[in-house]
Amino acid sequence: MILSTSILSADFAHLGDEIHAVEQAGGDWIHIDVMDGHFVPNLTMGPFIVDTCRRISSLPLDVHLMVDNPDRMIDWFAEAGASTLSVQIEACPNIYRTLEKIRSLGCRPGIVLSPGTPAAAISQVLHLVDLVLVMTVNPGYSGQAFIPSTLPKINQIRQMLAEIQSQALIEVDGGITSQTLPLVYQAGARVIVAATSIFKHPAGIAAGIAELRESVA
Repeated sequence: MILSTSILSADFAHLGDEIHAVEQAGGDWIHIDVMDGHFVPNLTMGPFIVDTCRRISSLPLDVHLMVDNPDRMIDWFAEAGASTLSVQIEACPNIYRTLEKIRSLGCRPGIVLSPGTPAAAISQVLHLVDLVLVMTVNPGYSGQAFIPSTLPKINQIRQMLAEIQSQALIEVDGGITSQTLPLVYQAGARVIVAATSIFKHPAGIAAGIAELRESVA
């Protein structure tokens, strides 16, 4: 299991300290949620934050673009140091070109589905991606409740990847706790995004990471 720790819930007044705490506690990736206030009703981080995280840490940077017209931003985030760049299928009318451009810039391409988008929507581009991110909440805000009806989609995508013998990883994001993580893991997810359950854990970041890992031990 790869734990991608989402800084959406981090304390930005102490971002360096929080990321170092993630490293020391065994977090695998840093997850960065980019929102433009149009595709989703929130406005968050730009390339500057990706560049900052790259200077703070050597961990892979898992960047999720929740934006309209991501094609105009891909170069910015690749240059800032993104390791993986994932785009929403709903925002990409020319998805082939978008994914190919991401790979050409030296980043791992990922495709993302919102809860209301069926798995079939990405069937024609699975061979182009290294990561499939299934949103298990409506994108836009941290701290939302997990949507159980997304579980069959994770399993369906696992079967679709097996049929084409793809090594792409399935990632999930939204409402992940020590109670919901075993459900998505059993369904086939191997990259787990967690924000609140890590950065807002009452006993601290290390305890939050340990609790998540122990839930599938």
